[in-house]
Amino acid sequence: MLYTLAVILLVAWALGLGVFHVAGGLIHLLLVIAVVVVLLRVIRGRSPTG
Repeated sequence: MLYTLAVILLVAWALGLGVFHVAGGLIHLLLVIAVVVVLLRVIRGRSPTG
């Protein structure tokens, strides 16, 4: 699910850069947060409880 969210944000960010200049900054910020969360999950590995 986290990877799906990251892909959706990546597409939205690309659209934001090209089409929606107003929302581009917010989408970029959300994309960066999603990438950081994905990297932390990959580095730490999956927890047995999650």
